[in-house]
Amino acid sequence: MLYQLSYLAAARESTGPRELGCRTVMETATRSVAVIGAPLDLGQSRRGVDMGPSAIRYAGLEERLRSIGYVVHDHGNVASVEAEAASITNEHARYLPEILETCANVAELVDAAVTAGSTPLVLGGDHSVALGTLAGLAEHHGSPGAVIWLDAHGDLNTPETSPSGNVHGMPLAAALGLAGPGFVHPRLRVPAVSADRVVVVGVRSLDGAEQELLRRSGVGVCTMSEIDRGGIEQALREAIARVRGAAFVHVSLDLDVLDPEVAPGVGTPVRGGLTYREAHLALELVAESGVAGSFEVVEVNPILDRENTTAALAVELVASALGKTIL
Repeated sequence: MLYQLSYLAAARESTGPRELGCRTVMETATRSVAVIGAPLDLGQSRRGVDMGPSAIRYAGLEERLRSIGYVVHDHGNVASVEAEAASITNEHARYLPEILETCANVAELVDAAVTAGSTPLVLGGDHSVALGTLAGLAEHHGSPGAVIWLDAHGDLNTPETSPSGNVHGMPLAAALGLAGPGFVHPRLRVPAVSADRVVVVGVRSLDGAEQELLRRSGVGVCTMSEIDRGGIEQALREAIARVRGAAFVHVSLDLDVLDPEVAPGVGTPVRGGLTYREAHLALELVAESGVAGSFEVVEVNPILDRENTTAALAVELVASALGKTIL
């Protein structure tokens, strides 16, 4: 156990809701969402996540968001080089120049979406795209912010420590400014987040170098073991308390944070993840808190999925994150 969260017994916040028994009925204002597709699959070795944005859209994303009162602006997909048209120049950070260029395009669209008053929703692609999302937010706000990183993995490797050279295992380290000079790009602002404002939730697969970086960096982490012991509600309340008040708060959802029995269509499944209801509750708590201003969902791989189950789940979880309630 690395940085066990000292769970806070925080009271539920209220913004003028109407009390109804043990429930709270919230009034929600009309807001807009800017959907940004990032069909990038260069960051990992299993093909298919480039189809993730299309699969999520096909699963009814726009209709679901409209049903809960959002105006949806879909900006399509950013351009991304396919592996067949690229060459590997560094085995320790495979396709890094092409990945950074795609991330820079994502960053510009995210910055523009926030400027226009919309909530950015980035659809991956592999988790490398998160560097672009966070850099765009940092550029807009002029300073590093915070992220709740829901993932089975730490994504805290660097080119020097990665056992695979796959960049989707490095974006959080890169966003912290800890991945080295290879990640310097004129259109990507890093560091994009501050270590004391980062929480990794649901992690259960860490390389030795990632464990060491966690010990040194001060990044918050709540492992699945800790969730088993204290519950997902306590974990999320502590995570929310940690990020609250930052220049911006982003939620990065890798579908492999869920157990593969629930989300089979991911590239790097790890047994023992969040249940269906734990994942929904986590994002419902984010919505209830009102802290997050941007979201992304990544690593949906339709090739490995069953009847688009994981993409459909992604749509449900996005809706929970953006305020969908039972009543």
